[in-house]
Amino acid sequence: MNADLLDEFAVLWFQAPLVMSSRLQDFSLFGGSNEMGRMVTEKLAAAMESVSAVNVALVKEGITAAAAFATGTSAGLAGASDRVAVAALKPYGERVRANVLRLSK
Repeated sequence: MNADLLDEFAVLWFQAPLVMSSRLQDFSLFGGSNEMGRMVTEKLAAAMESVSAVNVALVKEGITAAAAFATGTSAGLAGASDRVAVAALKPYGERVRANVLRLSK
């Protein structure tokens, strides 16, 4: 597993619960209507970015695999699944990082 993938998992594993607890506190104290809308919008945007990033990553990996096949090597093939997974998780991790900073103020 590559370092970028571990980074993305760590953000989601450790920082996402912080965002959730901050948002739940906001909901209970202030009704959280603004935060609720922001949360839904962020999730939808992250999902669309994730799908696009995975598609781009798959095309890149396909090109790399075709080039390796054409040249009879395996250059660049190692770690392909990790790179696609990082592309899928990165939009979510970016939002979680931004929310941790914003909500911890």
